[in-house]
Amino acid sequence: MEQHLYEPIHEEFRALCREFMAREAVPHYASWEEQGIVDREVWRKAGAAGLLGMDVDEEYGGGGQRDFRFNAVLLEETVTSGCSGLGFGLHNDVVAPYLTDLTTPDQRKRWLPGFCSGDIVTAIAMSEPGAGSDLAGVRTSAVRDGSSYVLNGQKTFITNGDMADMVVVVAKTAADQGAHGVSLIAVERGTPGFTRGRRLEKVGQKANDTAELFFDDCRVPVDNLIGTENHGFYHLMGNLPRERLSIAVGAVAAAERLLAITLDYARSREAFGRPIGKFQHNRFLLAELDTEITIARTFLNHCVSEFNAGRLSVVDAAKAKWWTTELQNKVADRCVQLHGGYGYMLEYPVAKAWLNSRVQTIYGGTTEIMKEIIGRSLGL
Repeated sequence: MEQHLYEPIHEEFRALCREFMAREAVPHYASWEEQGIVDREVWRKAGAAGLLGMDVDEEYGGGGQRDFRFNAVLLEETVTSGCSGLGFGLHNDVVAPYLTDLTTPDQRKRWLPGFCSGDIVTAIAMSEPGAGSDLAGVRTSAVRDGSSYVLNGQKTFITNGDMADMVVVVAKTAADQGAHGVSLIAVERGTPGFTRGRRLEKVGQKANDTAELFFDDCRVPVDNLIGTENHGFYHLMGNLPRERLSIAVGAVAAAERLLAITLDYARSREAFGRPIGKFQHNRFLLAELDTEITIARTFLNHCVSEFNAGRLSVVDAAKAKWWTTELQNKVADRCVQLHGGYGYMLEYPVAKAWLNSRVQTIYGGTTEIMKEIIGRSLGL
């Protein structure tokens, strides 16, 4: 469908992203999946190509484009190339606004040049073994001691966790204040008391390193506080719509890719003397998927436009996140079925896409949490 969202400059950027993926990611991706982590050099190459920090000011080496459409284009091309586990989306879409909007001038000088060049890979550490969607239940503590915070606690399911040079850690700085006592503290690689646990074995997204993080009397300078002390919960809530919009972008791109792959298969694979797409049941199913993906794309484009205009609401971001990710899983399931036995073979891209899809309804806020947000907005 014609998108009516992107302008010629975005399509030029798309061509750059597509060429980069074909040259620097696709040929190596299978080996990265086996390793459970991508090569560090691809981050530096992405930085040199202008694919990191697109909305960071030019004085720090960024693109200077406060236009989420560039982020969306990169994410779409990453997913379309079959390399969805690179970790660029977490870096660009989730962590970036904390570093551009909540930092001091000195912090920006310290972190943003490396953020844009790929020399500083970032992560954000929210989830804990006993606290996922409930950020108020975070137990990792950061106790002020002179000019330092002393961190103690554990994080899990941290995307880019093994690779990260700097992690934005969600910690309790006022233990008795619940959600009102949460702060964001940057912990850098090599800080004494900061260690990584095992690299977690996942169902999908295998090239993307996901790790456990441990903080044992980890002493961090107070200068590493991001934003305002005890206001971390509000900082997180302010940026979650962007994270959820990013997830929705990836979900729709994945659904579109899955449909395209399956349409090609349905035209070429024959059963009982004719292509399987000629059977009415299959044709109707593909028509339904195409319609639902078109509707999802239309709402997604609306949300991207609203975000750029500063109007995307928490509720609409929640709607986009749960609807598109549930649709992605539905499309993946139906497309595997249409491929028959071949759909269960990992040598076929539809099988890997099916595995990669499952986490989408979980991270960034589960489908159930998204519906709770929407339900409360209805006065229920």
